[in-house]
Amino acid sequence: MRQKIAALKNLSRNLWWSWDTEAKELFKELSPLLWERVNHNPIELLHHISNDELLARIDCEFGEKIDRVSARFEKYLADTDTWAATNTPSLVENPVAYFSAEFGIHESVRIYSGGLGVLAGDHLKSASDLGINFIGITLFYKEGYFRQYLNQDGWQVEDYPLQYPESVPMEKVVGPDGKDLVITVPIAMSEVYAQAWCVSVGRAKLYLLDTNIPANESHYRDICSRVYGGDQNMRINQEIVLGIGGVRLLKALGVEPAAYHMNEGHSAFLTAELLGRELAQGRQLEEAKENVREQCVFTTHTPVPAGHDRFSREMMHYSFDRYLAGSDIDFDDFMKLGSEDPSQPNGLFTMTVLALNLSRSANGVSKLHGEVSRDMWRHIYAAESPDEVPIGHITNGVHAASWSSGYTEKFWRNHTDSIDTLTASTEAAEEVLSRVSDEELWCLRYHLKRNLVDFVYRYLSNQLFHQHAHATHMEMDSSKSAKNPLSPDVLTIGFARRFATYKRAPLIFSDIERLTRIISNPNMPVQIIFAGKAHPHDDAGKHYIQQIVENARLPQFRGKIIFLENYNLGVAKRMISGVDVWLNNPVRPMEASGTSGQKTALHGGLNFSIPDGWWPEAYNGENGWSIGSGEQFDNQEEQDRHDAELLYDILENQIIPTFYERDERNLPVTWLKKVRNAIATVAPVYNTHRMVREYAVRYYLKG
Repeated sequence: MRQKIAALKNLSRNLWWSWDTEAKELFKELSPLLWERVNHNPIELLHHISNDELLARIDCEFGEKIDRVSARFEKYLADTDTWAATNTPSLVENPVAYFSAEFGIHESVRIYSGGLGVLAGDHLKSASDLGINFIGITLFYKEGYFRQYLNQDGWQVEDYPLQYPESVPMEKVVGPDGKDLVITVPIAMSEVYAQAWCVSVGRAKLYLLDTNIPANESHYRDICSRVYGGDQNMRINQEIVLGIGGVRLLKALGVEPAAYHMNEGHSAFLTAELLGRELAQGRQLEEAKENVREQCVFTTHTPVPAGHDRFSREMMHYSFDRYLAGSDIDFDDFMKLGSEDPSQPNGLFTMTVLALNLSRSANGVSKLHGEVSRDMWRHIYAAESPDEVPIGHITNGVHAASWSSGYTEKFWRNHTDSIDTLTASTEAAEEVLSRVSDEELWCLRYHLKRNLVDFVYRYLSNQLFHQHAHATHMEMDSSKSAKNPLSPDVLTIGFARRFATYKRAPLIFSDIERLTRIISNPNMPVQIIFAGKAHPHDDAGKHYIQQIVENARLPQFRGKIIFLENYNLGVAKRMISGVDVWLNNPVRPMEASGTSGQKTALHGGLNFSIPDGWWPEAYNGENGWSIGSGEQFDNQEEQDRHDAELLYDILENQIIPTFYERDERNLPVTWLKKVRNAIATVAPVYNTHRMVREYAVRYYLKG
């Protein structure tokens, strides 16, 4: 019996459980109430359940479930017949080292803030599934990203609860002597020490560097406090620890990567450490740079020039003089590697430029973003046209198993062996869909919408109870509408993402009277669920949140437009599975890729988006809706008016009538035809298994 308890605890310490439905249900079954309260964290859950209780419950069917899940987990870890073993055996022998400032693996591990981290987490999981030897490198943020609250005025307030190592499935990294492994990194005039933690993610490993140790001066202990926290000085310190510290950690572990993959420019200082190694071996600068390039690949995610990290010459001097003195790298040579204009010696040091200059390959994250990136950085290559710029693209995807709800996965398992069948190819998806009736597909949609409606009500009720806040989202009286503010019968639109202003969250409120008519149509009503966080320093983004909350409080929108506080991966999974339509209306072409709309497909949701990021590649006229054809205006107000008009027009004349048009069986046949088209065209292409295979073949393998 104690072996079963050990097996259960072993499962809790590898995040493989986070994308295995039965494993998640195993922990939830111990206590559904506690499971919700601990944010779906099995480590925390097991802290609250005694061994006596476990021993008693293992005697029954629960023990058999542990055996079944544990056996599948062990088989997964031991399986050597993987895609990588067959197609890229060199990537089984030597790992890919993937550096990212954030990883969004599960809501209980708060080391992420937004899409970049979610993409990194999905990348890690697919690499594990495919059998690629894969190591992630990031920082352990003891306060993570912030918890979001809205005050009485609808203004975002940030709270930073501590994240304790003992509550996260990670282990302290020790050296050969059995002592804590600690690396050092020179920053300014100090030596900064960092210990390391290891998180198991299936077959993959994620290492987290942590400066919160007594050996450091107090201000350096806080380097790893918050995701993207602090000022420019804090930012450069974080990026030094991530990049240089990450390479030093790998060396201390005896790891020689097949490739160093920089996920955005935050980790680009790793190239400085590699360059110093080459120079220390007596190589001349040009040969040393070429050798570094052969080891590195780079993915850029930011199509907005202002979004790339830049540091002044003075800050670079302050932060790097001591480090460079010990690494044979000349300061001016180093500055040139990060300079957008080497003829300006006092210019800014740009992290993206450093990564571009010292990588053998670089890519954007969608076809359109690749085009934008080539144009944005053509001056770095002195290229006469963007076509000459060596930046390609690999379009982002999502890890299907992570984003399919338990009910969705069970639904598809009734028709095929694995949900991965739907992501294998369009032909495979169509073959599975041919076995699914319209009645079954509509039943899936209703079940998921009911789950979402019930979740929203519980979520709002808990917010009001714990915060003792004013009932801003719904009237807490005894009326029927108050008890159930949303309805699974109603067309449901979802909008949830980081509240950067270019994403234009309030666009649908451009014409309040028109939106009122749309929302309140007695025969064809609409309800909208919003969620998302603005960066703590982004007051404009906070104003957008406030604007939505204020509009949601209007009498005509009460209970029909909802804003959910504290958006995280858990909330995202509920929303993407339950909504009928996923709305995305950024300013084109500022959305590098976006992946939230991809996550709805397996659940039968449809994407409604500006043709930006991945959507221009996927949209075929029958698998969702496009807000225009990419028309762009010089005047932003004119752009907003144009896009809002199209948004309303498509909603009123296409989306809403199609949803409510029913046949004699009360089924929306035309709508379900679009759902089938979306599943067959989106799921097989826009997933991280395809994406990681592309990275492996095109970028990780040399030559």
